[in-house]
Amino acid sequence: MTDQQLKRELGMGGAVVTGLGSIVGTGAFVAIGLASSSWGDAVIWAIPLAALVAVFNGLSSAFLAGRFPVAGGTYEYGYRALNPWLGFSAGWLFIMAKTASAATAALGIGLYLGADSPFVPIAAVLVVMALVLAGIRRTALVNSLLVTLTVAAIAWFTWNGVTGDSVGNLPVLTRQPADALLAATAFLFVAYTGYGRIATLGEEVKEPERIIPQAVLITLAIAALLYLGVEIGGRAMGGENWGAVLELGFVDMPFVTLGAITAMLGVLLNLILGLSRVWLAMGRRGDMPRGLARLDRRSEPSRAIALSAVLVAALTVLGDIGLAWSFSAMTVLLYYGVTNLAALALDRGRLTGWLGLGSCVFLSFFVPLPIWLTGAGLLTLGLIWKTAHRRPT
Repeated sequence: MTDQQLKRELGMGGAVVTGLGSIVGTGAFVAIGLASSSWGDAVIWAIPLAALVAVFNGLSSAFLAGRFPVAGGTYEYGYRALNPWLGFSAGWLFIMAKTASAATAALGIGLYLGADSPFVPIAAVLVVMALVLAGIRRTALVNSLLVTLTVAAIAWFTWNGVTGDSVGNLPVLTRQPADALLAATAFLFVAYTGYGRIATLGEEVKEPERIIPQAVLITLAIAALLYLGVEIGGRAMGGENWGAVLELGFVDMPFVTLGAITAMLGVLLNLILGLSRVWLAMGRRGDMPRGLARLDRRSEPSRAIALSAVLVAALTVLGDIGLAWSFSAMTVLLYYGVTNLAALALDRGRLTGWLGLGSCVFLSFFVPLPIWLTGAGLLTLGLIWKTAHRRPT
């Protein structure tokens, strides 16, 4: 291993915690509430359906991470299994999607603290940046503490919902309109895609071919159970207006409010970690300034980490929490479309690859047109950049 390669320090436990830390924050404490406010009881079905879609895509990511255990995720897979243009598109889509997701987490922290000022989200981003700069070992320890608090808060929230006076408001398992179910599934799919952090950190995972697929499945199973708990508890306490629970920030349940904040800090931590690895990979290939690929004396891509944090902080000033999440959902669907194409290029017989690709394409039709146009415009700008700065690969 050269001094410009990342160290393999994450085992099974660390990989699962990394995935959970990327998933259960904004998914549990923002996305479920927003989805329930828009699609009502359809969300109780959309949660497991989105989890199933995530399994298809997660297995494709795990397969590719085992074949190419390097930093960069689908950016690298696209280059190696498809072509440079699709590889670059995947990296650019990841940056757009996860910068928006990280901004959603930062804005969520401000929401739960009742702060209208942009300074709270920006401060949260800067604190997390400092933690990531401290190194992967220390980051993993902090991540474990955040995930533990988050899971405990969700369990407490669910228990209070199903045993409290409002238990009659529990969601009803009835047949739902197809358009509402599919729109909610597309919206919630991104709430599971934190498993991608496990693959994106493939260069830092021990025994990647064994650990990554198992960690992805374990992470998704736990996340689905936690999301169902949040939906059941939230609907029990909030009734038809579940969003009111979100807007109040669980003010009557301080421990849950603390769990929400720690959860979104965990999401920020893992997203900045994952974003920095994609900037690192793009810098290595010359698709972005090569200085982003430089590691410091602790083998950390400090420049890439700082850039990731600055962009997230900037987006919190401009962004709206619901809009940022919807934009992330659209770009994530496209990103995992490329992931499945790369998996199928290596093994055309992979059923999960075909199911993952088909589900991404199908669900993308349920994303609002303005979000589509915005994403297409930004992707076009990225491809123009690549054309103007084309270098040997």
